[in-house]
Amino acid sequence: MTQPVPSALHTSKLHSLPLLARGKVRDNYAVGSDRILMVASDRLSAFDVIMGEPIPGKGALLTQMALYWFDKLGDICPNHLTGEAPESAVQPDEVPQVQLRSMLVKRLKPVPIEAVVRGYLAGSGWKEYQESQAVCGVPLPAGLVNSAKLAEPIYTPAAKAEAGEHDENITFERTVEMVGPELAAQIRDISIAIYKKAAEIALTKGMIIADTKFEFGLDEDGKLVLMDEVLTPDSSRYWPVEGYADALATGANPPSYDKQFVRDWLEQAKVNGKPWDKTAPAPRLPQDVIDKTAAKYREALERLTA
Repeated sequence: MTQPVPSALHTSKLHSLPLLARGKVRDNYAVGSDRILMVASDRLSAFDVIMGEPIPGKGALLTQMALYWFDKLGDICPNHLTGEAPESAVQPDEVPQVQLRSMLVKRLKPVPIEAVVRGYLAGSGWKEYQESQAVCGVPLPAGLVNSAKLAEPIYTPAAKAEAGEHDENITFERTVEMVGPELAAQIRDISIAIYKKAAEIALTKGMIIADTKFEFGLDEDGKLVLMDEVLTPDSSRYWPVEGYADALATGANPPSYDKQFVRDWLEQAKVNGKPWDKTAPAPRLPQDVIDKTAAKYREALERLTA
């Protein structure tokens, strides 16, 4: 399922539709009062800072991957896709900006919770476990190591932050306070069910989904709908099966299908002779880091859809 890679798009500029918001990656435009055109740019954010250089083809790869998963997961939860071609919402001269990288979706009332599910102990979860033997208030057994598979996936929600701010890890009890017990439980249960099914499918392709986050909205009838992107390398930690056992044995982070090349480079980048302080503007990314990151995103999609 190899698609032609469109030219790099850092920021879309559609003149025929009102811009609703620019996120870290997506530009959202209003289509009437009931739909949104989501354009996945090639922007990349790391440590919540948007890089100045786009990753060519990234937006199209993210969109194709999200569409693959929406198709596989519809039996668990409805999604926000309208089924209409994104190109139908724009003027002919704007089609190159939306082709392959866009979704025309229903306008929903967003639920202000990042629904995070972890099947493995990694990243901030591993850091928190070392300090408290728990992640977001979920106690875990003693003696776990970095990248260890958990006996059962755990639900560790976060509160959505404003653009440029860090999402804040919260407890399930806090989500009950935010949206009520019924909706909080529904989001938790559906998130775990989606993660389990996706992790099973990915494993048949030789890929581990260590953790992921979902976003939900409510339609006009108050029904819960899966929205935004789903199970892309931007919202999920993907590891190839090969290399996992060695990393687990040595306590290293497994190789991953995401922006790890960028993160690793930024960790040692210097600005005016000092380590970068992880605030904007970001240092300029070298071409080889851009190329390696683009190749990783490409490999993830090709492997998943092969």
